[in-house]
Amino acid sequence: MKKNNLDQVADFLRFCSLERGLSKNTVDSYQLDLNQFIEYLDKEKITDWPEDPLIIDSYLAKQRDEGKKTSTISRGITTLRRFYRYLLRQHIWVVDPLIQIDTPKQEKRLPLALSQKEVEQLLAQPDIKTTTGLRDRAILELLYATGMRVSELINLKEADLHTDLKIIRVLGKGSKERLVPVTDFALNWLDKYLKNVRDPALLKKGVACDFLFLNNRAGQLTRQAVWQSIKKYSKLAKIDKDITPHTLRHTFATHLLENGADLRVVQEILGHSDISTTQIYTNLSQKHIFDVYQKTHPRA
Repeated sequence: MKKNNLDQVADFLRFCSLERGLSKNTVDSYQLDLNQFIEYLDKEKITDWPEDPLIIDSYLAKQRDEGKKTSTISRGITTLRRFYRYLLRQHIWVVDPLIQIDTPKQEKRLPLALSQKEVEQLLAQPDIKTTTGLRDRAILELLYATGMRVSELINLKEADLHTDLKIIRVLGKGSKERLVPVTDFALNWLDKYLKNVRDPALLKKGVACDFLFLNNRAGQLTRQAVWQSIKKYSKLAKIDKDITPHTLRHTFATHLLENGADLRVVQEILGHSDISTTQIYTNLSQKHIFDVYQKTHPRA
C-alpha cells in the first residue's frame, strides 16, 4: 500500500481514540483488522483502497477458508465499514464498497459457565502462603463475587472499595459508573491481600499507586497477567474447559439466576445497557432447571 494509505489508517485510529473516545482494546482490534486487510491487498498487488465489492468478498472468503470464526469475520466487516465511512466523511474517498456486503449471521452459542464444584476447585488453587497466590485468590474471589470484567478489575482503585457498605464502585464500558455488591467472603480475602501484600509492597518499593491490584513491581496489573494466571489455575484444577476471566463473569450471572435472582438485578450488576444481553443467561438457567427435573422427578 502507498504511504498515504497507511497515514489514513493512522489518522482513523487517532480519530477513534481521541475524538470518539473508544477504548484502547477497541482501537487495537481496529488496527489488527486493518493490518490484515492491507496484508491481503499487498499480496494481491492492490495499491489503493478497493472500490469493487468483489475484492472485499474475496478477502472475506479467504478468511473463511482459513477457518476464521464468524464473529471474527463480522468484526472485520464492522471495522472496514467504519473506516470507509471515515474516509467518506473526510472527503478522502467517494465509494463505499461495504454497502453491498452483508454481515454473516452470528452463531448463537451459549456462554461457558462453571459448576459450583469447578468454581471451588479453581478458587482453591492459588498458594496463599505466597504474596502472588494471596493476590490471585483475592482476584478470583472478587471476579466470582461481582461478575465484573477483567478490564474493570485491573482499573479498580483502592478508593473504589466501600467495605462498610459492602459495595464496590466500578467504572464500566463508556465510562459508566455502577455500584456492585460484594460478599463478605470476597471482602475477607481483599482485606488479607491489602494488609499482607499490597500495603507492604508499596512500603517496600517506596512508591504510591492508586490501583487496587498490583504486579510484583508495585505497578498496575495487566489483563494479560490475570488471563495467564486463570489459565494456570484452571490447568492445576484439572478443569477440562477453556476458562478465561470472562468465564467467571458468565458463571456469576448463571449462578445468580439459577438461585432465583431477578433478571433486571443481574443486568444492573453486570452493567448491561440492554437486557437482551443478559437474557442469554436465562437459557443456561433453564437448562439447569431441566437437568434438576430430570434427576429428581420419579418418572422423568
